[in-house]
Amino acid sequence: MAGGMPDRNFLVNVFQLVDKDRSGAIDSRELQSALSNGNWMPFNPDTVRLMIGMFDKKGSGTITFEEFGALWKYVTDWQQCFRSFDRDNSGNISKEELKTALTTFGYRFSDKFYDVLMRRFDRSGKGVIYFDDFIQCCIVLHTLTPEFRQLDRDQTGTATFTYEQFLLVLAKILH
Repeated sequence: MAGGMPDRNFLVNVFQLVDKDRSGAIDSRELQSALSNGNWMPFNPDTVRLMIGMFDKKGSGTITFEEFGALWKYVTDWQQCFRSFDRDNSGNISKEELKTALTTFGYRFSDKFYDVLMRRFDRSGKGVIYFDDFIQCCIVLHTLTPEFRQLDRDQTGTATFTYEQFLLVLAKILH
């Protein structure tokens, strides 16, 4: 996922277009309306909240202009990534394309688990994953993996943890 930071004037213009209420910050509703997942459905609000949480350094629930540049780069990098794994240019990711993507990222899952991921992240019910849900799937895996690795001290793929530790990990992705 490569790509330079866009020109500051370009970002100012985009930020002003997204900041509909002219508050000087972008909230999840404004960001959701500005993003497109390529299938005319509203961008997944859970994905929007996860992304705002990643870039909202002050914990205000909004993105300032300074934070927006990093978020913009993040989304455009994910778009390039998504397109590279959407082999048939259908605008969505099939189960096989998801397997290819996650294997490329270093994940090794069973076929049965890919079925679980498809059910969880296929909001359209069409057996495919659109851009916004693909980002959410990747964020969730990216968040959970280091948490699991901390408990998998010998890096065997197995960990023992308490119910409370399990809930704490889930709380990080369930905002």
